Amino acid sequence: MEVTPGLPGLVVERTDVFWPRSIATPTPDEFQSRLPGQTVLDVGRRGKFLVLQLDRDWLLFHLRMSGDLALEPAHAPPGTHPRLMVFFKSGWRLAFDDARKFGRVWLVDDPGQVLSGLGPEPLDARFTAEDLYQRLHSSRRQLKPLLLDQSFLAGIGNIYADEALHRASLHPLLLSHQVTVDQAGRLWLSIRETLEEGIRRQGASIDWVYRGGDFQNAFRVYQRTGEPCPVCGTPVQRIVVGQRGTHFCPTCQPPQPGAHLSYPSVDEA
Repeated sequence: MEVTPGLPGLVVERTDVFWPRSIATPTPDEFQSRLPGQTVLDVGRRGKFLVLQLDRDWLLFHLRMSGDLALEPAHAPPGTHPRLMVFFKSGWRLAFDDARKFGRVWLVDDPGQVLSGLGPEPLDARFTAEDLYQRLHSSRRQLKPLLLDQSFLAGIGNIYADEALHRASLHPLLLSHQVTVDQAGRLWLSIRETLEEGIRRQGASIDWVYRGGDFQNAFRVYQRTGEPCPVCGTPVQRIVVGQRGTHFCPTCQPPQPGAHLSYPSVDEA
């Protein structure tokens, strides 16, 4: 059985692009001509982006809803939805599969071209509850869509926003400038706890394109419309906020006295 190597140190031999629109920048032809000969120096993450530092450029992936990256032997059968393959001289390849074709790939000489607009990392030790409170009060937006705004905080998706708000006992439509210092502290801790649990559980496998994770077995409210809240037993409700399904417990996450809540259309399906 072959031992999968780490990406750092691998040298690109060639690339195969099967879905040109997966390449956000540069053109597919330039992408295929610039990558060969470059060495992977480091692998990291910023928000929802996977970031590979090369010796001349930076290679960024955003998996979106259904993207999947796998380091596999170059002779392995392709996946069911191949969009891009980066072949290395060592006999391995990095395969990007994407059933829904929403994922994108960037090859840039400066990652700031793509990442500069992102907010702070919620798990960064330098990001404090006080920082979150100040950022909340610099806006007058509803909590749920604000948490999904990657320029506010980097890396929080729909599932994690719903789960964190439930942990913090905060209504998803509460306006950010109405959040108290204590509530901001609860939200800061809840965001971190939710993300850390998701990492431990390797994410969620919620339909046929997701695999491997089991966070869905620990959901408190997400996709549990009508089921009992794990804290109080009240049926979980679902509304649509900014075209995103939003799940909450009306007992554990009540409207704050005196707070103004503007309800969008309700969808209990």
